[in-house]
Amino acid sequence: MKKKDLVALLLAFAVLIIIILLPNPDSLPIVGQRALAVLAFAVILWVTEAVTYPVSAVMIVSLLAVLIGISPTVEDPTIVYGTKQGLSMAVDGFSSSAVLLVGGALVLATAMELTGLHRRIALYIMSKVGTKPGALVLGTIIVSFVLALFVPSATARAGTLVPILLGIIAAFGLAKESKLAALLMITAVQSISIWNIGIKTAAAQNMVALGFMETAFGIDVTWGEWFLYAAPWAILMSILLYFVMVNLIKPDMSEFQEGASIKKQLQELGKISGKELRLIIIAGLLLLFWSTEGTLHPLDSTTITIIAVAVMLTPIIGIFSWKEVQAKVPWGTLIVFATGISLGTVLLATEGATWLSSNSFEALGVTAMPLVLMIAVLALFNILIHLGFASATSLASAFIPIVIALVGSMEPTSFNGPGLVLIMQFVISFGFLLPVSAPQNMLAYGTGTFTMKQLLKSGIPLTVVGYLLILLFSATYWKWVGLL
Repeated sequence: MKKKDLVALLLAFAVLIIIILLPNPDSLPIVGQRALAVLAFAVILWVTEAVTYPVSAVMIVSLLAVLIGISPTVEDPTIVYGTKQGLSMAVDGFSSSAVLLVGGALVLATAMELTGLHRRIALYIMSKVGTKPGALVLGTIIVSFVLALFVPSATARAGTLVPILLGIIAAFGLAKESKLAALLMITAVQSISIWNIGIKTAAAQNMVALGFMETAFGIDVTWGEWFLYAAPWAILMSILLYFVMVNLIKPDMSEFQEGASIKKQLQELGKISGKELRLIIIAGLLLLFWSTEGTLHPLDSTTITIIAVAVMLTPIIGIFSWKEVQAKVPWGTLIVFATGISLGTVLLATEGATWLSSNSFEALGVTAMPLVLMIAVLALFNILIHLGFASATSLASAFIPIVIALVGSMEPTSFNGPGLVLIMQFVISFGFLLPVSAPQNMLAYGTGTFTMKQLLKSGIPLTVVGYLLILLFSATYWKWVGLL
């Protein structure tokens, strides 16, 4: 273990102990104070990455189980929860339907990887757009959008795009440090972040927020509703991204010789296999059922996804065996995801989130502000704290329960409270500024194709305009469609 990681781990435990030993405020239940101590412990581990995310998840669950177990209940301080109930609360997130949705979507991503269909889709689109720099930028954005429909992991989408883009750059006889390489790589990671917001199933952090909202408000946002709310914003941001990138980085030559490299890579894949064809049908039907959820049929997104997984695992008509799947699915991601939901749920149940909200945002007078100004303040805070988080899932676990508590303290309101929470979730996916702002940024940055300065130059206008669009949509479009 590196020295800095050991120091960060010791710091996390020191902060945990200090918060537990602090005098208990009258307005905060003892169990709520201990939940906040675990939150502080988790945030330090997540920000410093002193241990891997799955390891931090196991530590968080253990601490929650013990600290809740020895605490008096919120309802009757004379009764202690007991570790059995404490553990039950600590793993409550594992029973969330959102975890099943993410798990099913990860299996779909695995199917794409095993069959190579995601690569075929990406190469096919790139082969059609042309080989001028502007066309390649447009093709990269389109590929990001299409893959976001079917691959629920930003890192997995980057893992698909990065090798293809490196292949294109090499085939043109250009170095990894060339302007074209920087242009396409930065376009790829920025468009991935944009469509994390535009599509409900594109990112795990979206499911974290929806899990909290389902618990707190008893509502679910369908795939189609999310798309109605967020896709127009993502489309405008994609257009902005195109113009930012073609003007920010200009390759030395105006046009490249030919698109032979892309077509050659596509030809090397051969004809579409039976498995790929079946996966196209399954994925197409899945997208159709997702987008018509709550209108043409009564099935929710999670049930639809699990049915799709069952079909993919069925012999003869399926895509793969369980043995093939279990080796590929990142189970650690699911554990982290479920633990994040558990932590947020505990913060809400123990009134820790409510106390933190009342002593931060409420104390600053946020609740008395006009709606758009309130969103402006919360979104700006959201963007700033994201600079310290490499995982949007972790940020959602820490921040969304506080926003939910803030909305709860304002009832009744003249606007739709859950809509405000959802908008803050959109902002959580702002990963435009630094390599450490998102896993896909780190993956691409590791190729050495672009510098931090180049990413920042593209990220600043995207962040500023994205922020202003959030405010504009809050004042207009999101009110018109009933989100606010």
